[in-house]
Formats: sequence, structure tokens, C-alpha cells
Amino acid sequence: MQLKLGTAIALLPILALASPAPGPVTRIPLTRRSKFTNDGVVDIDALKAHLTHVRDKVARGFANFESNTGTTHPNDNGSLLKKRKTGSDPLTDDLDGEEWQGAISVGTPANTFTVDFDTGSSDLFLPGVDCTDANCAGHKIFNTSASSTAVDQDRTFSIEFADDSTVSGEVFEDTVSIAGLTATGQTVVAASQYSSGFALDVSPPDGLMGLAFQSISNSDSSPVFMTFVTEGQTTDPVFGFTLLDTGGELFLGGTDTSAFTGSLTFTPLITTPAFWEVSLSTVNVGNEVVVPSANDAIVDTGTTLLIGDTTNVPKIYAAIPGSRDASRTLGEGFFTVPCDAIPTDVSLTLGGTAFTLSADTFNFGQVSEGSNECVGGIMADDLGFWVLGDVFLRNLYTSFDVGNLQVGFAPVA
Repeated sequence: MQLKLGTAIALLPILALASPAPGPVTRIPLTRRSKFTNDGVVDIDALKAHLTHVRDKVARGFANFESNTGTTHPNDNGSLLKKRKTGSDPLTDDLDGEEWQGAISVGTPANTFTVDFDTGSSDLFLPGVDCTDANCAGHKIFNTSASSTAVDQDRTFSIEFADDSTVSGEVFEDTVSIAGLTATGQTVVAASQYSSGFALDVSPPDGLMGLAFQSISNSDSSPVFMTFVTEGQTTDPVFGFTLLDTGGELFLGGTDTSAFTGSLTFTPLITTPAFWEVSLSTVNVGNEVVVPSANDAIVDTGTTLLIGDTTNVPKIYAAIPGSRDASRTLGEGFFTVPCDAIPTDVSLTLGGTAFTLSADTFNFGQVSEGSNECVGGIMADDLGFWVLGDVFLRNLYTSFDVGNLQVGFAPVA
């Protein structure tokens, strides 16, 4: 079901627009870490664990939206909560996959931390001095007592994962800076407990910084980039990502026109701002339109897979010669394709423009050493919407426009 914003937003055109005039852009180098393959063979357990993490994150976003707004998110059908209650998926939370991490500074005097930049969530948290368990060991500690600008908000923060582990702590306000942009009075959580998914050997970054909207924030606080905008730190209320195999960059305060070819295709948000949620028009395999009707989709740099619903994803693979449903061998929702015939003609259409997945991003590696079957990067799960993760985004420059509530896409240069 396509869900619309109010009239003013609904009337925003879905057009391939010319690139905006370039303004000052702050560049943050991103380091990619991927542990889904070992010597070309997929680590299926890591992929399953990552899917569990995505489910948890979406479920938390839905719960936070209801808590913050008093209404149920339009894509929340309750299925994710039911999955957790029944314990049908015993996998523990695990961030052991692709992470796009970079540096921020917090406090006065400023201390540098590494964080994952995640457009699928909205909070900023770091390990605090009270986090003495093994999962915080080796991470840089956010010492609030050493910062003259840290102010305790007398509130707590807690998010729970599928294995009943949590990230919890105290909510503070402090100064946060990224490459010369500064947010004062920014909400930062000093965690007193980290889940196993944030242990150093699993997740080297110190913490996580969300880049979605306040309505899905667990602390019901303005995300860092939104604070940059309201405090006039940015020339343009826009940020963008390139996510390349050799590394990536986060661009704050404008559009990096050197990072893509042609012009950006913009598509508006289709719900009240929460996730970066847009309309996915169609999916093609070659000239065949295999998913002809529109689907809601979120754009999420914190998800590696491209996840679609269980009705439409099988249609995509049915049009790929030699593909197989691997639900019984690898796990529910997974499919394989011949390693010597990885498709190069699967495309997703947004805003009237078709964007093709490269073979490199589509292929997650061999099922086992010597196998001619490789795991496809599109998997099926009913989350309430599609999730456009790195399988899609690594092919593109992606622009997140806060001012106009839209997302832009263009082939990466």
C-alpha cells in the first residue's frame, strides 16, 4: 500500500532533476568493514544474524514512532513484534557485516570517536564510564565528567535485541562536531551496557549515529544532522553517501556533484518523516517487469542486504535462469544463482529512473567452497516495507534532502 504525506508533500514532483548548484561540502571518509565472506564463500550465519539485527531495528523504529507520536506507523502490521514474542528466530543481535564508519568528536575538550553512520535509525550512543562489561572493552569511553559541556538529562535510554541483550545508559546533552560542523546541546547516550553485537571483535566502531528522523528516536531527540540544520551549521540541509568497495564518504551540507554521473533523480518521502521512506515503482529483470506495482521502501545505509517482501522477491528470482529457492538449505528468504551467470540486468525504478544492480553487489559469494551456487543479495522477508541496503546503494550516490523531504539517486562516478 502506498502511503502519502499531507497535500503539500504529496504534490512534490517525482522527476529526474538537474543537479543543484554545488555548495560547501564537508567530507567524512568512511571505512568499509565486511565479514560476510571468507575466501569467496558466504558466511550464512553472519547474514542471518544481520537480518535479525535489521528486524530488531525496524521493530524498534516502529515502537519509538508510536511512543513519540501517539500513532502507529503506517507500515507497522505487528508482524515483527509477533516474531520476537514467539522466539521463532533464535539468532542473537550481531552487527558483524558491512559497516560504514567514520569519525566524530564529542565534548569539551573534544574527544574523537568512531561511529557507524546509519540512515535507518536516529540516536547517537557511545560507551560511557559505567560500561565495564566485556562488550565495552577496547572501545573509547565517553567520559561525561571530563566534558565541561555535558549536561545530564536525568533520563535513561534502553534498546533490546532478539537475544534479550540491551544497549542502555544515561541521556546527556553535549557538543558534537563532525569535520567543522558543530551541534550544541546535542543528545548523546552514555551507555552503561552494550549488547554482544557491539563487542570490539564484532563491531570495531565505538558507537552508532543515526541519520533518520526524530520520530523514531528512542530518546525522542533531534538527530545530529537535524541539529546541524536547525542551528544553521549547513549551507544546504542535505547530506549524501558514496559507499564504494575501496571505502566511501559522507557529504554534509550539500551535494558532491563530482561523486556521480548525470543528474540526480529525486523521489519524495511518502510518510510522515520517520525512516527515509520512498516509493519503489517497479523491479525489472532485463526487459521483463517482474514487480509491476509500487512498494514502500526505506533507504538504509545500516543494512547490507536488499530486502523485499515474500510475494515479490520470488518473482525476481523466477526470471533469473538457474536460480533456486534456498529456504530449506540456507534459511528462509534466501536464494541462490549460478556463480558463472550472476545477473547484470536486475534494476529497480525510483522516480521514473531505472537503477541497475552490479554483479559484484548482487553476489554474496559461494554457498560452499567449490560450489557453483552463489547467494543472491536480494532476500525475502515481510518487514512492512522493502529495505534498500548496500546491495542497492553501493551502485549509487545517494542524496538525503531534509529541506525538501526527498531522496536523490544517481549512478556513482
